[in-house]
Amino acid sequence: MIEEVLVTARSNPKIDPSLGIWSWEVPMYLFLGGLTAGIMCFAALIILLRKEDQAPWAAKKMAIWAPVLLTVGMGALFLDLEHKLYVYRFYTTFQISSPMSWGSWILLLVYPVSILLVLCSIRDAYPRIGGVIERFSAGRWITAFACYHRQQVATWSLVLGVFLGFYTGILLSAFSARPFWNTGFLAPLFLISGLSSAAALVVLGTRSQAERMMFTKYDIGLISLELALIALLLVNLATGTGVQLDALKNVMGGEFTTRFWLYFVFIGLLIPVVLNYREISGRRTWAFLSPVLVLYGGYMLRLVTVEAGQVSTWTRYTQSFDPVLLDLLR
Repeated sequence: MIEEVLVTARSNPKIDPSLGIWSWEVPMYLFLGGLTAGIMCFAALIILLRKEDQAPWAAKKMAIWAPVLLTVGMGALFLDLEHKLYVYRFYTTFQISSPMSWGSWILLLVYPVSILLVLCSIRDAYPRIGGVIERFSAGRWITAFACYHRQQVATWSLVLGVFLGFYTGILLSAFSARPFWNTGFLAPLFLISGLSSAAALVVLGTRSQAERMMFTKYDIGLISLELALIALLLVNLATGTGVQLDALKNVMGGEFTTRFWLYFVFIGLLIPVVLNYREISGRRTWAFLSPVLVLYGGYMLRLVTVEAGQVSTWTRYTQSFDPVLLDLLR
């Protein structure tokens, strides 16, 4: 009787238990958080390297998207919370061993610094918004403060942008019970992906051909580095333990293979690289298509990683409940 139950159960799909508590909200939060990190890093670097004339949109107008996109991402994360009224408890303590605790406090620092970065150039970039802010004495004071300390604001923006980009990957890699996430390559991969997405945003937003070419070249390099990190991540899983090999199967013949290789790697990385090379070589192409696909690929990276990681596990159910093993008990 027990043999019949086990054989029937093992033949049903999705009979093994798996973690599935995170849906689209968490990948969206991770994507927008990474994009915010990339925006802060690029806007700060252009200021620190004094390349405002070469990249005016990145230096002045892009920064305003950082707090906006981060707020949307935080809204998505808030929707995912089970007990929404208890969100304040993140800020009643600091747990040094908790990535979520680190992330909560980093985000608390990111908001004011990102707003100061916006105010550094609000008068030139968005004169109407700047005019409204400067109608108030507090607005005039904070704007003057940001402009006077522009280099320091840019430095802190760069530091916090890097921390935020790394944190979005560390948040997942710290889950040692999920072998698909538990790798040191996830944090740098998410940071580079965020920088690539920010470069794509510049290409979409700027009207300067020189700036567009500059960030198109940057994006080629970042995508190439992203492909290298993906290869290292896969090799890391392929040379690991049995559970890591099982986790790898999720994207190497498993249910996430199409989404990973077709939707993310091919459409989100390889096609943009080809289109970018055509763009910088002077061949006419759809200028908007490549950055749009890069942004799509950045989201797909988070979506596939979150979903594949949730079904990966250290318990090998197929071995634990293999009906063939019953013969050994007789």
